[in-house]
Amino acid sequence: MKIATVIGARPQFIKSAPVSRALRAAKAEEKFDEVLIHTGQHYDHEMSQVFFDELGLAVPRYNLGIGSASHGQQTGQMLAALDKVLVSESPDCVLIYGDTNSTLAGALAASKLNIPVAHVEAGLRSFNRRMPEEINRIVADHISGLLFAPTHAAVKNLRDEGITNGVHLVGDVMQDALAEHMVVAETKSHLLADLGLTSRKYILATVHRAENTDVPERLANIVTALNALARECPVIWPVHPRTLKCLREMEKPSPGLRLISPLSYLEMLTLERHAEIILTDSGGIQKEARWLDVPCVTLRDETEWKETLKDEWNRLAGADSEMILEFSKAARRKFQDHSRSSVKSAHAAELIVRALHGADPTFQLYGEDSVGASA
Repeated sequence: MKIATVIGARPQFIKSAPVSRALRAAKAEEKFDEVLIHTGQHYDHEMSQVFFDELGLAVPRYNLGIGSASHGQQTGQMLAALDKVLVSESPDCVLIYGDTNSTLAGALAASKLNIPVAHVEAGLRSFNRRMPEEINRIVADHISGLLFAPTHAAVKNLRDEGITNGVHLVGDVMQDALAEHMVVAETKSHLLADLGLTSRKYILATVHRAENTDVPERLANIVTALNALARECPVIWPVHPRTLKCLREMEKPSPGLRLISPLSYLEMLTLERHAEIILTDSGGIQKEARWLDVPCVTLRDETEWKETLKDEWNRLAGADSEMILEFSKAARRKFQDHSRSSVKSAHAAELIVRALHGADPTFQLYGEDSVGASA
């Protein structure tokens, strides 16, 4: 069975790695030929190649080299390039991940050619259609014939939209990736020593979403809050290229607010694991924080991962500087002495491969939603 996997952005590299390994490890009678197609949405070394190197991903058979552009232009260029590749390869299925423009382009290109689509991380909803990602995931789900949902809530979202056929509750492939790579990250990384940091004595921050970086008032409010926190505790901020361009006119960082270059996956896992708390607008990091038992403050007004909000492990602060400060200080007090457990695999990749082969029409998660506690 030939599977064409379309990826293009950092989160997709992480999500696809466990599934690619499971495809390669499939039994002889379930043999898969995976054609890896990199759209080039993330193209520089820090946001692309380093993840292939660390995650053990095969060299893409195709790199479309699309690069950055407006949403419409980027998606259109991807569609045109993917059309040629899919016609040439004639795969049995196109496998897509998440909610980026690469996801949307892969779904549309396949559907135009009557190639079945399988969507990993199906059913997520923020219920905010101003987000490009929300439109991407809705369209992708309604095009897909196989929908791999990570949580019960995602299954319910699909059912509410009339999608029930082909839905599989498999767990979260990002939890598989985290379980596989956390030990490696801890043994290989000297990042804390290199940065002069002590475990659970610093705050980790990440900001990259357009709703924050492209709105000067929101970004200014976030920087104000980070500066205030940095006067009490070191704040480490790996700066996304998009964000760096927008910071030139912002308030000067206080000495404790340390802006550093983007990090590799393993380096980022190390910083997440040892942070006192995490402030982020990343969906993936919200989940990783929960699995790692690290309190999180999300710099958004809503989240697709509502399971992370249980017991106030994650709190939505938006870009309100006072709320960011309040929630951050509360989390530091409340979870100061909380112990942290190891992360278990969700076995999502194995279940996805079984579903692709058609071995078992229905699956159940092990225990609770995969975004719940890691233990």
